[in-house]
Amino acid sequence: MNKSKKLAIFDLDGTLANTIEDLATAVNYGLIKLGYPIHHVDKYNNFVGNGVMKLCERALPAGKSESLPELFDIFNTFYQNHCMDKTKEYSGMTELLRQLSRNSVDIAVATNKTQKFSEKIISGLFPYIKFIKVLGGCEERPKKPAPDIIYEITRDREYSEIYMIGDSNVDIMTAKNAGIKSIGCLWGFRTEAELREAGADYIVSKPSEIKKIIV
Repeated sequence: MNKSKKLAIFDLDGTLANTIEDLATAVNYGLIKLGYPIHHVDKYNNFVGNGVMKLCERALPAGKSESLPELFDIFNTFYQNHCMDKTKEYSGMTELLRQLSRNSVDIAVATNKTQKFSEKIISGLFPYIKFIKVLGGCEERPKKPAPDIIYEITRDREYSEIYMIGDSNVDIMTAKNAGIKSIGCLWGFRTEAELREAGADYIVSKPSEIKKIIV
């Protein structure tokens, strides 16, 4: 076993891909169906990060939690067919992933986005990139910032260095809870202040800076 090998674990939403418009459209579609007011897409920057159920909960008006299961179901049905309408990778991301692979860095995805949506987006945006694992949210495993998803990725593998790369305090806290290094990304949905307050080991403003840190 090569213990000198490195591992880069990426968050999906706001890190590998800009998914916010499709997420907002799907939730707003459900809100309209239920007769509730919708939100501007920018509002969703602070709604995402903790899984679909929490996203729907945050979007509902106060005191309307009884509508959560229905909104959740409407979202899932709509998003399954529209999760790639406007979603696209961030500029320079494919090249970064290729450079990491060329330098023998393993690549994985750890996201709270539902597993089936995660797989669809990753395969659609990065069909030629080899990920050792793509893990999304599921009922069998606690969501980030619990470190379980990191442990599952690294099970039966040993690395000299492991990095969690993401755009929110959820990702930074996940790294801390797993005892690994963290890289905060400024092109995502959250702020630099949030990443610094969470204690990110590194903060980057473009994907190419990640290669300099890891390689």
